[in-house]
Amino acid sequence: MEDGITVGTLLVATPQLDDPNFRRTVVLVVEHDGDGGTLGVVLNRPTEVPVDRVLPPWAELVTVPSVVFQGGPVALDNALALARLPGEDEPLGWRALDGDPSVARVGLVDLDAPPALLAPELLQLRVFAGYAGWGAGQLLGEIEDGAWYLVSAEAGDVFAAEPERLWQQVLRRQAGDLAFVSTFPDDPTLN
Repeated sequence: MEDGITVGTLLVATPQLDDPNFRRTVVLVVEHDGDGGTLGVVLNRPTEVPVDRVLPPWAELVTVPSVVFQGGPVALDNALALARLPGEDEPLGWRALDGDPSVARVGLVDLDAPPALLAPELLQLRVFAGYAGWGAGQLLGEIEDGAWYLVSAEAGDVFAAEPERLWQQVLRRQAGDLAFVSTFPDDPTLN
């Protein structure tokens, strides 16, 4: 059975999702196996930690803002990176996300590889501490319960210059009533 969740799509938190780990987040699905679970990274949670403090060799290659992003509540002491490359080649140290064609040139970076391998190819790079993870069927259940909208990604979403506005921007570009959700107030009782 097809669940509609694919690598390279976005999970956008609905206003009803009040879990502090995911409130008003935009998550890029980076791995999905209906039988094994789903992994993603939160795209709109920059930290105050500069990349040069934790991964100095990669600091000069990072897209602004040059900070580590909190990719999710799981394994916060581990880093992963996403990069966008031009062309069709798959250089050493980079693995394309196999999924939605709109993010076909976005992929996972091997942070143990020498940065010089990818530096000439990089268009954009972002580093994340931790990730979001769901067991088999768990994410589908959350979507069915109304916690997440499942929408198409654009490559620029991963490297948004103003990540704090990404939730509204992604919703605003959706068709129909979903665009109106972008105006939902932070606290509806104050509306």
